[in-house]
Amino acid sequence: MSIEFVAQSKLPTPWGVFTMVGFDDTATGKEHVALVCGDVTGAEPVLARMHSECLTGDALFSLRCDCGFQLQEALRRISEEGRGVLFYLRQEGRGIGLLNKIKAYHLQDGGADTVEANEQLGFAADMRDYSICLPMMRHLGVESVRLMTNNPRKVKALELAGVPVAERVPLQVGKNRHNEHYLQTKMGKLGHMMQEEHFKTDDAS
Repeated sequence: MSIEFVAQSKLPTPWGVFTMVGFDDTATGKEHVALVCGDVTGAEPVLARMHSECLTGDALFSLRCDCGFQLQEALRRISEEGRGVLFYLRQEGRGIGLLNKIKAYHLQDGGADTVEANEQLGFAADMRDYSICLPMMRHLGVESVRLMTNNPRKVKALELAGVPVAERVPLQVGKNRHNEHYLQTKMGKLGHMMQEEHFKTDDAS
């Protein structure tokens, strides 16, 4: 197994105090974390989000995507429920990396959509590997998840990786005038399941 537990600590956030659990992927050298709230062991499915790193959205407040909004909403819901896990996976740009993502953004500035930009750079639309999730779950004692995602392909990829997904929970937030085309592409080309009335629109952006 390439995923190894390294350390854990408390992490106070605006939504509550989580336990931050660090893992090392010895095969790739990447470091992943899980933010745990409450007792997640046992047979009862755990509210969870498998969140792929998005530096631009998560830390730099980009409005080009919905990633940062989804991260914050997932943490809020987990804290509100009092039991759950957010897995923060270091797979920037759906697996292509930060600098390639900037190149993809440049192509999008010229009119390409998010799928076309990846393909023009020689990448598949989605390069992420979810096989890292199961050993992290096993370490935490999580048996199955209620997965916060709009992406049925993610559900399928996780199930193929051995992750029991008991339920898909919609996570539709962050729509704004800068990411409307991006969200339309995710629905039209990547099969994301979203409905207009479920979005919380930030009219100020």
